[in-house]
Amino acid sequence: MKKIAIIGSGSWGSALGIYLGNKGEDVTIWSFSESEKDLINKEHKCKFLPKAEIPANVVATNSYEEALKDAEIILHVTPSKFVRSTMTEYKKYVKPEQLIIMCAKGFEAETLKTLDEVIEEELPNNKYGVLSGPSHAEEVSIGIPTALVIASKDEEVKGKIAEVFKSNLIRIYTSSDVKGVELGGALKNIIAFCAGVSVGLNLGDNTYAALVTRGLVEIVRLGVALGAKEKTFYGLTGLGDLIVTCGSQHSRNRRAGEMIGKGHSIEEAKKQIGMVIESVDNIDVAYKLSKKYNVEMPIVDAVYNVLYNNLDPKEAVDMLMNRDLKSED
Repeated sequence: MKKIAIIGSGSWGSALGIYLGNKGEDVTIWSFSESEKDLINKEHKCKFLPKAEIPANVVATNSYEEALKDAEIILHVTPSKFVRSTMTEYKKYVKPEQLIIMCAKGFEAETLKTLDEVIEEELPNNKYGVLSGPSHAEEVSIGIPTALVIASKDEEVKGKIAEVFKSNLIRIYTSSDVKGVELGGALKNIIAFCAGVSVGLNLGDNTYAALVTRGLVEIVRLGVALGAKEKTFYGLTGLGDLIVTCGSQHSRNRRAGEMIGKGHSIEEAKKQIGMVIESVDNIDVAYKLSKKYNVEMPIVDAVYNVLYNNLDPKEAVDMLMNRDLKSED
């Protein structure tokens, strides 16, 4: 049995707590919300996962010190926009021997940095890794099998996390391409948003397939420009996560895009979904990164203009379809 701290009581943090708790680990979840803490401790429920039951050996707290005390592993599971601010608050309680595992997917919008870079800056003395893959919290929390990847530059981190997570419900793979695993998880949200727009416009399966396929091309282009390995994007944390996020109503990014395609505003989408929509901030970051590194990303350009320059989604589709003809070779 290992002591594991989970920073964040949202759907993914709670799903990881449920999974590890059911495996017999000693899990403490930190929550910023008093009501979410009480719901976990008193009713063994997460408001975002109505079908799931939180095991009794998983407890919640509003205290960083209590959550991190004696933990061997710290899973950071806040929205990407809160990663640095949260880490800044709890890092004084972190010991050098504790492993930091980033489970959030996204960028730091203000600096255009990936989340592993934030860890390196805020906790330079700790070994760390990134956990990602096709994993809806709604399914993991009720025991539906999936496969995940732990990426780290450190063999100890990969080995320990793989050992802790492996079971008949999660098959765990390892990778040394931290940047690729980070970028696959962050950039797929953008394409999922675009897939939702196409669904909202009733454009059909052909359009959907073309969009997702060419979206993967754009992910690979930017990822390689940022130092990732191309091969990573055709694995679980690239193509795998892209498939699950683009194709499911569990995906808040796809649902948000669908509302945009149906003519709703992004503010209306945020209100209806009720959780952080990572793709909205990620679209802005990917657009800026594509210009900084001179990477051609027409789908990202189009959705950026839909969100930030009031381009009609139907016009965006026409613009993409009428671009100059190119070879796929």
